[in-house]
Amino acid sequence: MKTESRRDQFQPPSLLGKLLRKLHIDIPLFICLLLTAILSFVILYSAGSQELDLLRRQLARIGLAFLLMTVLAHINPNQFKRYSAVLFGSGILLLIAVLIMGQIGKGAQRWLDLGFFRFQPAEMIKITTPMMIAWYLSEYAMPPKVKQLLIAGFLIIIPTLLIAKQPDLGTAILVASSGAGVLFFAGLSWRFIVAIIAALASLAPIIWHFMREYQRARVITFLNPEADPLGRGYHIIQSKIAIGSGGIYGKGWLGSTQSELEFLPESSTDFIFAVFAEEFGLFGCVGLLILYLLIIGRCLYIATQAQNTYNRLLASSLAFTFFVYVFVNIGMVIGILPVVGVPLPLISYGGTSIVTLLAGFGILMSIHTHRKSLPI
Repeated sequence: MKTESRRDQFQPPSLLGKLLRKLHIDIPLFICLLLTAILSFVILYSAGSQELDLLRRQLARIGLAFLLMTVLAHINPNQFKRYSAVLFGSGILLLIAVLIMGQIGKGAQRWLDLGFFRFQPAEMIKITTPMMIAWYLSEYAMPPKVKQLLIAGFLIIIPTLLIAKQPDLGTAILVASSGAGVLFFAGLSWRFIVAIIAALASLAPIIWHFMREYQRARVITFLNPEADPLGRGYHIIQSKIAIGSGGIYGKGWLGSTQSELEFLPESSTDFIFAVFAEEFGLFGCVGLLILYLLIIGRCLYIATQAQNTYNRLLASSLAFTFFVYVFVNIGMVIGILPVVGVPLPLISYGGTSIVTLLAGFGILMSIHTHRKSLPI
């Protein structure tokens, strides 16, 4: 018995687990994120016409995003709280700079050219907005009073309108959701939520008046895509065909005819879920949704374990923002929401959204792994 206990004592801990804990990485969340990234390469190889260059570029971006996540996980959450207002204010100034001298691409003015690289400030705002609202509300008792809610709402509206002006409706929705998530988890009453929904509904005619022509067309297409099957309704119709043709079991990896025959536009970015559904069917989609739910569930668990109001509100909001990412993309691909240009998180090809998402997960890991050293 003594010999066995000595053996147990000398069994070394997992080197990988030890390294991850030293880097302040939350292991369950990291595993889920890594599995999603691997799945991204699998489906991108098919959706991207089996181009290895596309995978190499995606690998570089994901590698950079994981590095940034590790750096942020190392930072004490007190530092995020201390600089929340500064980061938010800097983001607002950058959004104003975009409207004044930003680069125009595909009819939108979203980028700042800094010489050695291009930067999209709206991505930064997705994180700094919930940081700012959480910082502001954490100074008061919960639930917040009407005055505090109005000020917080004003802080959310400013970046949302600046981003919608670019125009970038998808990112504006995500920014508004990230801020609204903080208000919800701060204890916003259902009566207030119903009042906000009613107010937005009453403002619908005014919002419609200020929408651009292509944005109005997207709403009309959402309501009746068959009215213009070869024009504005083409994307969503082809997406539904791809999803339906996958059936229960799917056509198998590399078996997406809609993507291979180029019937499905944006197959490696906004509509990659349709390719996934065609190849892996209903069972594959359920598996992907379970993986997403595990990520969201772990994030909410981290929020419940947070030791102060700021960390709890920020962690909850970041989890909610990730949920909105998933819901909006899948919703627009299956036709229950208008097409707004939101990628499938951690799966779609692209760099900015992946870097932003993993930066948020880095903050979540920081909140969780530093919790014992934080004041309550």
